[in-house]
Amino acid sequence: MNGPGDILRRAAARFGAKTALITADRTLSFTELDLLADRVAAALADRGVGPGRTVSLYAQNRWEWVAAYHGVLRTGAVVNPVNVMLTREELTYVLRDCGAAAVFTSVEQAAAVAELTRDLPELRTVVSFGGPADGAVDFAELTAFEGPAPQITTDPDQPCTIGYTSGTTGHPKGAVQSHRAVLLNCAMTATMHARTEHDVVVTALPAPHVYGNVVINGTFLVGGTVVLMERFAPAAALGLIDEHRATLFEGVPAMYAMMLADPALGDADLSSLSRCTVGGQTIPTTTINRWEQRSGAPLIELWGMTEISGLGTTHSPYAPAVPGSIGVALPGVEVRIADLDDLSRSTARGVPGELLVRGPIVMLGYHGDPEASARAIDADGWLRTGDIATMDATGHVFIVDRRGDMVITGGYNVYPAEIERVLAAHPAVALVAVGPVPDPVKGELACAYVVLAPGAHTTEEELSAFAADRLAAYKRPRLIRFVSDLPKTSTGKIMRRALITTFDH
Repeated sequence: MNGPGDILRRAAARFGAKTALITADRTLSFTELDLLADRVAAALADRGVGPGRTVSLYAQNRWEWVAAYHGVLRTGAVVNPVNVMLTREELTYVLRDCGAAAVFTSVEQAAAVAELTRDLPELRTVVSFGGPADGAVDFAELTAFEGPAPQITTDPDQPCTIGYTSGTTGHPKGAVQSHRAVLLNCAMTATMHARTEHDVVVTALPAPHVYGNVVINGTFLVGGTVVLMERFAPAAALGLIDEHRATLFEGVPAMYAMMLADPALGDADLSSLSRCTVGGQTIPTTTINRWEQRSGAPLIELWGMTEISGLGTTHSPYAPAVPGSIGVALPGVEVRIADLDDLSRSTARGVPGELLVRGPIVMLGYHGDPEASARAIDADGWLRTGDIATMDATGHVFIVDRRGDMVITGGYNVYPAEIERVLAAHPAVALVAVGPVPDPVKGELACAYVVLAPGAHTTEEELSAFAADRLAAYKRPRLIRFVSDLPKTSTGKIMRRALITTFDH
């Protein structure tokens, strides 16, 4: 295999009629899913989509999303998985930046996305999941096309996906991953987590996220079954684990906290679980202990990022538990802790520094941004993660803090600069800074500290509504405080990490 586009075809040849994917409205075998991917590829190729083009996927978890992902890769095009929570403004930026030739989206969003074709000349095809829509091709019609699927030989070093991260300077950056990087991440994750064809995985992780992608395709790789929730609901997740006798549940810390707090937990049968995974943000050891005691299955911590196509570190379920650690490097991957003042030097064991990653899973760079790429990856191939961590004598990594100002809320990455850029445009706002405040369920919440312009007046509700029109829901500030001034350095730079201590909650 040269890339993730080969995973489904290989699995279909090996496992055939075995169930590959279960969703609320359809169950598909490997053979059926493979045929759908071929139909998508043939139809896209007939519409001029091929190597060198980019196709965006902008929808909630659903079986059509998975079929489209594999179909796009079979044309030789690059997949651009898009967070469904993005606003129209944010989506337009992403589609323009990556030069999308086609977009797959839900029937509810299709008409609005089709309107963007007027301003985006490269975007010629909009496909709707779930039925026909104005200006869009119905996915059912697309997959009725019976032309030959293109026969593409994948170059493992060429771009496979462009995944956009939240922008530290106000706009997102597109991390370009090679076919080799995505395939290896799926394969090495499957190896570390001991996946087999007998596994049944329940997950609500978004398919556009690298974690969700690795869960889905890493399971397909070994012939396991994925039970994919459209969106997370604790009682429903507990029910699906029981109904399908799931061997794995995979999610972010908030999901485990919500399941542990849900009344349905009392009657849930979790005895089929053999292990679970958790990533996206740090998780309290008390939550780990509670879940492991209730489920009887180890909860495996992991760490990853868009720039490495998924996981970078995790644990083996057969190894001794190291609570609070994000694990060790994936096979074939190097991690080290660099001195904060001199990244060329590694710190001593147990001394905090910046976590760096090197290996075949590291991105090719940021799309169209060589300067940002050079800042992120040094001449020796080490990727800066922005996370402060330590490493113990056995190579286990422990996250201490984030070097940047990123807020991680419910597993989503939120950058203060994006929120600040939006709120600063409000006429009543003179100065704004955003920082994290702790939250027992979501880990952190973004809090905006606002200094009003002289004589101006506004309310928290008004600013929240202002942000709601311009930012995805997960990026919006959950708290807004009006203050007289903001903490600054001697040079006038706002100290975001000092916000919570200055304005004691």
